[in-house]
Amino acid sequence: MTDTSYAPSATQRAAPVNSPARVLGASLVGTTIEFFDFYVYATAAVLVFPALFFPGTDPMTALLASFATFSIAFFARPLGAVVFGHFGDRIGRKATLVAALLTMGISTVIIGLLPTYASIGVFAPLLLALCRFGQGFGLGGEWGGAVLIATENAPEGKKNWYGMFPQLGAPVGLFLSSGMFWLLLQFMPQEDLLSWGWRVPFLASSVLIVIGLWVRLSLTETPDFQKAIDKHERVAVPVVELFRNHKISLFLGTFVALATFVLFYIGTAYLLSYNVKVIQIPFTDALAIQIWGSVVFGAFIPLAGLIAERFGRRQVLIATTLGIAAFSFLVPVLMVADEARILGFVTLGMALMGMTYGLIGNALAAPFPTQVRYSGSSLTFNFAGIVGASLAPYIATWLQANYGLAYVGYYLCAAAVITLLCIFASARGKV
Repeated sequence: MTDTSYAPSATQRAAPVNSPARVLGASLVGTTIEFFDFYVYATAAVLVFPALFFPGTDPMTALLASFATFSIAFFARPLGAVVFGHFGDRIGRKATLVAALLTMGISTVIIGLLPTYASIGVFAPLLLALCRFGQGFGLGGEWGGAVLIATENAPEGKKNWYGMFPQLGAPVGLFLSSGMFWLLLQFMPQEDLLSWGWRVPFLASSVLIVIGLWVRLSLTETPDFQKAIDKHERVAVPVVELFRNHKISLFLGTFVALATFVLFYIGTAYLLSYNVKVIQIPFTDALAIQIWGSVVFGAFIPLAGLIAERFGRRQVLIATTLGIAAFSFLVPVLMVADEARILGFVTLGMALMGMTYGLIGNALAAPFPTQVRYSGSSLTFNFAGIVGASLAPYIATWLQANYGLAYVGYYLCAAAVITLLCIFASARGKV
């Protein structure tokens, strides 16, 4: 396997393909919708789910139970990656992306319609967990396909730039989800929010789904995948091929993305909970801080793409991971009952997040040949979600409560060290 398998030939580039605007728009709009759905849940897991779905326990236990349902999606994501990856590598990127979008979106809308614990008792958290599983299952198939729609249509020398567009969906989705809850809190009494207002962001996802479907249905298949069809290069069961011939790439890719996930979920879901529950910043102020973080996050993603085109993706990832390790020692200094310091924490953390996340899509897709690239990139991303993100809010909350904030920093530092070692262990040109 060489880099030429990842780059379209001159003949392919001359063939009629999707326009750049259509490619980049479809990759960005789709991931924005998916991450909006995902982060709406993360915000509600802090704000309303402990009271509505896990009553009758002390506040910390209810919060941890809510975070436990939050983590379910990360364990569903690899299963989604296997299923959607199989069809993405067998029948094509476009149709699979449409199916993944519908799976994620329908699960989110159903959450907005669920009865609470007060209505149906223990069945309420069970149904919530089932819908959260559906969200994770859909996102497991969404991300890899969106990255490939962008990078497999990219002209030579622009893969890092094209590859950062689907990554922009994360900060845009975070901005929209946080902004919607912020507006609800500004204009709605607390009792109305707990009664019915919390459902609005979940139900609003239905509008975004229609937009995403309209954009994605206008795409044609990527040149790389069309070449695999023409040359009869598709494999019968992509996941079997992956575990037979690409185990090292799967393992290293999982931990190359580890620090990215740990940093993000400490800087969003955990920080939101810490601000509201521990240092008791008003929720609207805590959301405003998170909205600012999403702006910084989004601003640094295109910067990462530009810098990587000039200096190389591997070099930028190494430098950024070293920055994350250094930043981890600022956790106990900045995460104190001072909104200015909290703002500094978010600004620095989300700037580093933009630099690493903007490149991670391309980094995880590059090691795999076309015929298993959907499955390979999706699985590494979602395995990283399990080890780096699924329990990050829970672990950080537990460490802070039992050992103090310094240990939250040590947790982040350990993730950065592991990521750095795996980048060095990966072959040049593959990360």
